[in-house]
Amino acid sequence: MLKIPFWKRSLADLSTNNYNLKEPHFGLLFDIDGVLTRGRKLLPYTRDAFRKLVTTSGQFRVPTVFVTNAGNELRSSKAAKLSQILGIPVSPEQVIMSHSPLKMYSEFHKKHCLISGQGPIADIAKNLGFTKHSPFRDYFLPIEAVVLFGEPVRWETCLQLIIDVLMTNGNPSSPIIRPPVSHLPILASNADLLWMAEAALPRFGHGSFMYCLENLYKKISGHPLQYTAIVGKPSEITYYHAEYLISRHAYELGYKQPIKRIYAVGDNPDTDIFGANVYNRYLQTRALSKLKQVVTQTAAVSLTANSTRILDTNAWTHSNAVELVANDAEHYYSAENIQSILVCTGVYNQEAYDETSSINHGHRDMIIDPELKKPKYTVEHVLDAVKLVYDIEQFH
Repeated sequence: MLKIPFWKRSLADLSTNNYNLKEPHFGLLFDIDGVLTRGRKLLPYTRDAFRKLVTTSGQFRVPTVFVTNAGNELRSSKAAKLSQILGIPVSPEQVIMSHSPLKMYSEFHKKHCLISGQGPIADIAKNLGFTKHSPFRDYFLPIEAVVLFGEPVRWETCLQLIIDVLMTNGNPSSPIIRPPVSHLPILASNADLLWMAEAALPRFGHGSFMYCLENLYKKISGHPLQYTAIVGKPSEITYYHAEYLISRHAYELGYKQPIKRIYAVGDNPDTDIFGANVYNRYLQTRALSKLKQVVTQTAAVSLTANSTRILDTNAWTHSNAVELVANDAEHYYSAENIQSILVCTGVYNQEAYDETSSINHGHRDMIIDPELKKPKYTVEHVLDAVKLVYDIEQFH
């Protein structure tokens, strides 16, 4: 890990009016909560950072995508909020919510799904392609799958109803004869144990809700709860989608050269840093000849603690759901590496964090590898992160 404590004035500090015409071969991924904002408050230096990323007319100079594990609104709504707080136009195509990859799980879109989360759940489900879904107030028809968008408001009610559905194989009005050995499919997005809002300490995230669900189900049924898929950071599928959107944004900006390097800026070692490092490991193994094929299980070993379960129960990689773009795939999936940058404005607390601690805040199905939680770079805030990238790339 390279610590970047302070920055001297360099070419990156020159006025944004004096841009050269150099075309970037890199792109940026930004987490939102704890990096750009804390709750509803914009963090210091955020606008200064984005002034360096756009022209005087507000157009991005560098391909940029925002990757958040929030799941309580539509991409269009999040993009509109980002546009307002940053003072620059952000399109929905630049935003990845935790549930965005579920759009690729088409085999579940026509099943009758019980949806858990908060916000405009029905609109989110419809936008993702789910055509038959019920919120918790109406689940009288047989349920075929459970979809978890994020932590709900009333945890006790949602935990009870989800377990009712799982214990009865989708018919909660029927009595339980015996607990099912194999329960209904469960799709989950965002396994963050904690996230950073306006409070001084981190708040419980969807990973905390999932932890409660997993332990209650095992205690009641006697069987472990299994996920069909878990998306959102740090899953490979989310970063795979992000790589595609960065290349799409570069194309929309008029850049013709493929993106070779990606820099991921986040505040959570267990999510942002772990996910970027896992995807970087995958990029090192990716062969150009496989880019026009369905994503293989190449990187699955990085995402499961038991490689013998990869083909059956590894919820973090679901190869059937991810298909590459047939045309120009080599251009859209051209990254050679992704570098993780940790900021100190969110979950990560430089004074309290202990790299030698055995405490694991990651999901139970993730491999416990402390090395994957170590960032390539650590900086104070997002402005320092942008300066660092510009300095590395000699892009001023």
